[in-house]
Amino acid sequence: MAEFRKDFIAFCFEQGVLSFGQFTTKSGRTTPYFFNAGLFNSGATLDRLAQFYANAILASGVRFDMLFGPAYKGIVLAAGTAIVLAREGRSVPFAFNRKETKDHGEGGELIGAPLAGRVLIVDDVLTAGTAVGESIALIARHGGVPCGVVISLDRMERGQGNLSAIQEIEQRHGIPVIAIASLDDLVMWLRGRSELRQNLNAIAEYRKLYGIAQHA
Repeated sequence: MAEFRKDFIAFCFEQGVLSFGQFTTKSGRTTPYFFNAGLFNSGATLDRLAQFYANAILASGVRFDMLFGPAYKGIVLAAGTAIVLAREGRSVPFAFNRKETKDHGEGGELIGAPLAGRVLIVDDVLTAGTAVGESIALIARHGGVPCGVVISLDRMERGQGNLSAIQEIEQRHGIPVIAIASLDDLVMWLRGRSELRQNLNAIAEYRKLYGIAQHA
């Protein structure tokens, strides 16, 4: 496991973003762990989070010309990641969309740089993949080429069928989905934390019910 992935999971746990217990997801599943990205809510935590996004992007080797952040969470993530990339010598344009098209002032559905070239989508998590599909269509409609999606955590969990939302996006649109960390990384991190190791059995049982072995 890359060092930044391990550091990211530890950071999430320290900030209360990652917690263990019994939680019910929107789909009605009872999960032994919960990831609440909304708790990255200060300047310091956003700065560190954006650093992890930049690390994952650069480690992936994906070729991109600009960033796109889907409203609303993706706006802050794309802007923060663009700042970190610029600090590291890779300054790229970024843009984001409005939930509702504005018909006065500057107008339109987009704010920021024009969508052009290879556009990398920056978002928090993937559930059904609907929002990503909408972003891909929007980028193509404005002349850009979607080249990938970057998210915080890959739960490696099936959707309604045998594939995860990530696998569906990759197969349907032919672009990679890059995660800062995955459930595999979380399991490896837990194995090294004796005070939290008791959560491994519950996660293993959950994976038997809803997990996927690996991404295609």
